[in-house]
Amino acid sequence: MPRPVVRALTGALALTAATAVLPLAAPSAAVAESIIVGGHPAPVADSPWVVALSSRDRFGDTRSGQFCGGVAVAPTKILTAAHCLSDEALGGPAKRVKDLLVIAGRERLSDSGGREIPVRRIWVNPAYDPVSNAGDLAVLTLSRALPKGATIPMAGSGDAAYRAGTAAEVYGWGDTTGSGTYASVLRSARVQVLPDGDCARAYPGGREGTYKASAMLCAGEPAGGRDACQGDSGGPLVARGRLIGLVSWGSGCGRPGSPGVYTRVSAALDWAAGRI
Repeated sequence: MPRPVVRALTGALALTAATAVLPLAAPSAAVAESIIVGGHPAPVADSPWVVALSSRDRFGDTRSGQFCGGVAVAPTKILTAAHCLSDEALGGPAKRVKDLLVIAGRERLSDSGGREIPVRRIWVNPAYDPVSNAGDLAVLTLSRALPKGATIPMAGSGDAAYRAGTAAEVYGWGDTTGSGTYASVLRSARVQVLPDGDCARAYPGGREGTYKASAMLCAGEPAGGRDACQGDSGGPLVARGRLIGLVSWGSGCGRPGSPGVYTRVSAALDWAAGRI
């Protein structure tokens, strides 16, 4: 099994980095023929709260400099993954990235529609553990507000949306095959929330990563084929109209027995109390 990988783009250019940072086996035929992995186009009018993180200074003009996803939970507040804003991902301390933008309301990243909004403040969860990926959360404060209708409610602790077997959708502009073929437009994939026991067996620790139910949840399909992938980090996992997870890490993409692991939003509400 390859080592678990966070699902951000950490190379110099989004389109050329995937094979360098993802030691993946060849995708199965079901995944390779899929055109996120195993997903479908997601009209931005139906999901206006999905945003892209962009840094042209770090990642060039290709794909508008997109390197991670995010989700608007308030007019000026974006949730994303802490590992997206690590020194390694951004080529230096995050506060030095002068051109960090949030792109909202744009399906095709190469287009000029929607909004490109500068980030006024970055908060990275100080409890984030890059070894286990527990606490993988960051909050961006925008310099200008998005429309109120462009936000999504968050599911608190005990919400039925977290129950195993619940249908969910994951969104992003990342790898659609597991082998470096990136989406030209926003896509989503239908997955299901999986039991914590299944996730703990898939990721018991060591090279395969450590699943912590208090901080994480996992979703996918037992047979594989639908999943988030490289470049989708920080993007939303949505169930019953509410945000339940943020794309965090996994072993490969869409592999049987290796579901995607997400930051649990109910835990994020506690970590970021007063910041959202």
